[in-house]
Amino acid sequence: MTSAAELLAGIAELAGAEPITRVTIPARLEYAYSPGTAQTRFLNALREKRLLAERCPQCTRVYVPPRGACPTCGIATSEQLELPHTGTVTTFCIVNIAAKGLDVEVPYCYAYVLIDGAHVGLHARIGDTPYAEVRIGQRVEAVWRDELGPSLASISHFRPTGEPDADPESYRRWM
Repeated sequence: MTSAAELLAGIAELAGAEPITRVTIPARLEYAYSPGTAQTRFLNALREKRLLAERCPQCTRVYVPPRGACPTCGIATSEQLELPHTGTVTTFCIVNIAAKGLDVEVPYCYAYVLIDGAHVGLHARIGDTPYAEVRIGQRVEAVWRDELGPSLASISHFRPTGEPDADPESYRRWM
């Protein structure tokens, strides 16, 4: 066990050290998981350009992607719904640093899109519009890739629909 005196001596020693302002640590994360029944249905539906969700029978929240159980109530979800390919930007950021393996020119916009009819959103890139024109409340629609697979990567990005912005009260609770 380290004594208080030893801790203070260590702090004093570090006080004279040159500060480290930046460290580059390469990281790569690959993992495999078993999606389970609810997410398997969701992933297979993406191959058909469909967004599946599940509703909690108790609190009635709609989750996309479905989880098989409501994270709030802790009970199984079994009612499946097909959601539209549209939603609302509830928050976003402009990315100025290129990511390895991502073939997208920087800067680009990444947003949290609240899918219509759902109570949670999807993280997605916003495209087909200048990033400076993206705004909270903006209505967007999914742009699907030509080659579909069992992955959210089947959705290339979301783009503005041209509809008027959503009323902030319609999504405030989910921000």
